[in-house]
Amino acid sequence: MKKINSMKKLGLIIFAILFFLANYANAANNDPINSLTKNKWINKSDGYKVSVDSDRTVERYKALKFEDNRSFVFDSVKTKYTGEWKLIGESIYLEFHDSNIKTKTAKIENKKLVVGKDSYKSYSGAVAGLFNFYEFTGVPNATWGHMIMVIVGIFFIFLAIRYEYEPLLLIPIGFGIIIGNIPFFQGIGFNLQLGIYEEGSVLNYLYYGVRKGIYPPLIFLGIGAMTDFSSLISNPKLMILGAAAQLGIFLTFLGALVLGFNPAEAGAIGIIGGADGPTAIFLSSKLAPHLIGPIAIAAYSYMALVPIIQPPFMRLLTTKKERLIRMKPPRSVSKLEKIMFPIVGLLLTAYISPSALPLLGMLFFGNLLKESTVTKRLADTARNALIDIVTILLGLTVGASTQADVFLTPQSMWIFGLGALSFIIATCGGLLFAKLMNVFLKGDNKINPLIGAAGVSAVPDSARVAQIEGLKADPTNHLLMHAMAPNVSGVIGSAVAAGILLSFLM
Repeated sequence: MKKINSMKKLGLIIFAILFFLANYANAANNDPINSLTKNKWINKSDGYKVSVDSDRTVERYKALKFEDNRSFVFDSVKTKYTGEWKLIGESIYLEFHDSNIKTKTAKIENKKLVVGKDSYKSYSGAVAGLFNFYEFTGVPNATWGHMIMVIVGIFFIFLAIRYEYEPLLLIPIGFGIIIGNIPFFQGIGFNLQLGIYEEGSVLNYLYYGVRKGIYPPLIFLGIGAMTDFSSLISNPKLMILGAAAQLGIFLTFLGALVLGFNPAEAGAIGIIGGADGPTAIFLSSKLAPHLIGPIAIAAYSYMALVPIIQPPFMRLLTTKKERLIRMKPPRSVSKLEKIMFPIVGLLLTAYISPSALPLLGMLFFGNLLKESTVTKRLADTARNALIDIVTILLGLTVGASTQADVFLTPQSMWIFGLGALSFIIATCGGLLFAKLMNVFLKGDNKINPLIGAAGVSAVPDSARVAQIEGLKADPTNHLLMHAMAPNVSGVIGSAVAAGILLSFLM
């Protein structure tokens, strides 16, 4: 019995102690100074515009932290303010050190801190940290635009792997689109140095080569080092087909003007018809830097879709009889002719269009490295390691430039529509001009009109399409070598056209 009574006494003592502590804690919690300084006071209603051109805002908390030494810190993400606080009656006076901010009065009502029209709730440091972590994740910053662009990026990768449509381009671009559309917190005056458009970020530095037109000439150097111009040298009249295919550039330029684009923007959009990604990037970097993303993506997309876009128009505009035309084999080209071609070609084209010198100069220089046969190491570097490195950097950064809030605009949709029209006109221009040439050509000098479609500079895909369509009509009729002539002249033609537009519109 004594033992039980002792246990009861001990229990009463423990209960009394706990009751006293609870009352003390409750009294402390009711103490306004203790309530004020215990945790962080957080307001989540504040919003920041993503960019100057965007109407979208993202929520981000503002926090007030009161210290026992009567100082406070007000953190609004973009700026931190400090000051002194004092309690007079039920009012809390905040005196900011920043002279531009007047003294503010606050008070605690219903466990909330009310400062003017703003209301703050109290959270422990750990909970405040979790809020901070969550709001910097992709979840609260994601939009439907980001989701759409990620699906587009995955679709590009699918086309590259499943159907092998320009995998060297579409995989870097597709993955770049995904990278560029990973959502993160953005706000005017707030720079995490993550996105491609944020100064100081790694992606922004890599994108410098696109914005300043550095990558395209290096791509042209590699193209020149891997291109054989023999078919063009042996049959120079086929160069006219490459020139005819540039019709799409100038007609689309006029179409863009009609739709309200300014002349510089229209010129940059029109070049998509040349089906030459590097040329499109080079020209848009000079004339319309703000449109590089949609123009580059449109140009490379249509280059990759050559096997889908061109065949219907090739069959529509040619007869079965024309598709069966056999062209006489190209003549043999001497080594001297191959060496002289890049020198003569540069002089002729650069004098016509000096503005395209960075592209034309590198193209013909690369070809001279190849044909001279004494600079094999340099030619190998240009057509292998160098062009591969630049293709990776260009594809990845162009893809990343499709950040949803920048890319998904009515302008971009118009650019894609005009790009498709430009590409179709270019294809039809080459086909129809080949038919026109046949009116004046006799016997085995006639041209199979299918090779006219190769006048767009998607090397060598458009030449392969001409070969495939020719084989469908006649399994023994090989057009690839013939198609390469307008195909490589299309590369030269698109660069010359870019130079002409640049000299007119700069």
